[in-house]
Amino acid sequence: MEKEGIREAKLYDARAALLLAALLAGNIALALGPWLVRLADTGPVSAAFWRVFLALPFLIVFAKMASQPLLGMPRKTLILVAVGSTAFALDLASWHVGIGLTRLGNATLFGNAGSIILMFWGFVAARMLPRGSEWLAIVFALGGAGILLGRSLEISAETFIGDLFCLTAGVLYAVYLVTLQGERARFGSWSLLVWVSIFACPVLLMLAIALGEPVWPKDWTPILVLFITSQLIGQGLLVFSLGHFPPLVIGLALLTQPAIAAVIGFSVFGEVLTPLDIAGMMLLGCALVVARASQAKPSADTREP
Repeated sequence: MEKEGIREAKLYDARAALLLAALLAGNIALALGPWLVRLADTGPVSAAFWRVFLALPFLIVFAKMASQPLLGMPRKTLILVAVGSTAFALDLASWHVGIGLTRLGNATLFGNAGSIILMFWGFVAARMLPRGSEWLAIVFALGGAGILLGRSLEISAETFIGDLFCLTAGVLYAVYLVTLQGERARFGSWSLLVWVSIFACPVLLMLAIALGEPVWPKDWTPILVLFITSQLIGQGLLVFSLGHFPPLVIGLALLTQPAIAAVIGFSVFGEVLTPLDIAGMMLLGCALVVARASQAKPSADTREP
């Protein structure tokens, strides 16, 4: 009996370690995304199109494996999906453009600001004031964002504009999540992501063409690695692990993304961070953790559908 208990405890510890490894590996894979967007010889919006388009067949397989319906969505749901997908496409386009204009650490932090914005939206929707640690998150968010935006403006107007593009992406991502939160519970994340991709792909393609970007890659390597790491490995591991951790742990794991992006920015692109930059990142990172911890349930969606 005692041996059986020890064996079950070891299996539990091994499973917990596997889930934690999956959560961290998913965040690490996603942290490589901004670097690969810069390496792509297409335009930034074109890279966003390819990463969504190439993922679509796999999403269909995942939806079928999860026994989630792909057909039979009512007209109201399809309208909401169309609106949410447009917000998602503009979010991804704005983020990719911002990646090329600002530092990788900033791009990753501001691009993930959707959690903070959702927290603000929760106050507005509930018509209530923040409480306790939520006030702390607001102060950290405003302080961290102010420092990072100010430092970008000191470097050049271009990096400041890049930060604004990434911050806009965070707002649009929150719009996407809020628009589809009810339908997500009804139809399942994978099924909904299939339809989001179907609607988002033409929006991204038309936007890339309108901007005059090169769409067809000469070198497919960065695009394929971006699609595999961000779409398949990153999202697959996150969806696998998200339901097994409280939001606070998800928020803490999220901080690996800007940390890794900042290291890549320094080692590959020579993006040096001052102590003030690090302080701003830490403040905004703390705000993200608190915002995540205030959520009742972590979302299975990531920016990479």
